[in-house]
Amino acid sequence: MKPTGAYLDSLTGFADLLGTIRQAENAARELLDETSEQSKQKASSKQKTSEKQIKSDQPDPGQKDLKEQNNIAEQKTNTEKSSDDITPQTQETEAEEEPEKEKTLEELLEVLDELIGLDNIKQSVKSLINYVKIRKLREENELPNPPLSLHMVFTGNPGTGKTTVARILSELYKAIGVLSKGQLVEVDRSGLVAGFVGQTALKTTEVVNSALGGILFIDEAYSLAPDIGAGNDFGRESIETLLKMMEDHRNDLIVIVAGYSEPMLRFITSNPGLESRFNRYFMFEDYNSEELYDIFNMMCVKSEYILTDDAKEYAREHFTIIYEMRDENFGNARHVRNFFENIVTVHSDRVSTLDGHTRDDLTMVIREDLEKAAKM
Repeated sequence: MKPTGAYLDSLTGFADLLGTIRQAENAARELLDETSEQSKQKASSKQKTSEKQIKSDQPDPGQKDLKEQNNIAEQKTNTEKSSDDITPQTQETEAEEEPEKEKTLEELLEVLDELIGLDNIKQSVKSLINYVKIRKLREENELPNPPLSLHMVFTGNPGTGKTTVARILSELYKAIGVLSKGQLVEVDRSGLVAGFVGQTALKTTEVVNSALGGILFIDEAYSLAPDIGAGNDFGRESIETLLKMMEDHRNDLIVIVAGYSEPMLRFITSNPGLESRFNRYFMFEDYNSEELYDIFNMMCVKSEYILTDDAKEYAREHFTIIYEMRDENFGNARHVRNFFENIVTVHSDRVSTLDGHTRDDLTMVIREDLEKAAKM
């Protein structure tokens, strides 16, 4: 029986399909072979590159011997060095890392005695220290003590040593165990008062917290209590916050308020709480002409400036006139410091014009230098 035409057509189509499948298989096999060959070539190339790097990393025998010789020589040099051979930089670093040794009570009292003038202040400070020491002895012997307030009022013109004495007091109280840390925190109105409602209390609290264990020194404290009719001033808020914290931390905080005498009296009487807490007053008097000269001479010696006899005579005359003409804004030691700095400037201008600069030129101060400085 012969196949029909339709059946023959289907066989022909099937044969064509088989041929197409075989062609696809051949093409795929060729692609796989080509990809495999490329991978082998890449692997071979990487291996050669790695071998080159390894070979290049290996030191040259001659270089290796030279390096070993240098290392041996360096070790020998280091061994020959003394163990005490320390560079200045290393010594400075070790000195910076070493904590500063705290002064004893006797050493701090010597520092106080070395201050020029301030005889009444020195005696008042020593009496206060003795009072505190006896209180501690009475406590140790279970004897009663009256209430103690160490908050103080410093009055006087600028430049009379108020901040210096406050700093010494902070260390003295630390030395006898009244304060736990003994730091001095200096501040004025701008450091306590903010410009918006509610912020002053936060600002004052932050400052007082930084002073706990030490002394809070408020310069020109009267600016916290403006005149009556000044309106809603935030200084009053600072005072109320300060008074509360002074009470809360009365065992580890001392507050010193400072400023001109009359404004400070107005400040203390502006609030009953201030009157009850500040009951110790220290009056810092102006330096006389001889003390002003001693302060000036101390500045010169410290900076290694040598005054001629004519220059010394002029300096004494200058401070005598300045003292006799002083007013309520007299600068005291501040004036002396400004005068000294002007002299240094004039001296530098004069010496810079000289052809040669000997050691005497760099240190010697003449009368003309002082005369020009006084006019600045």
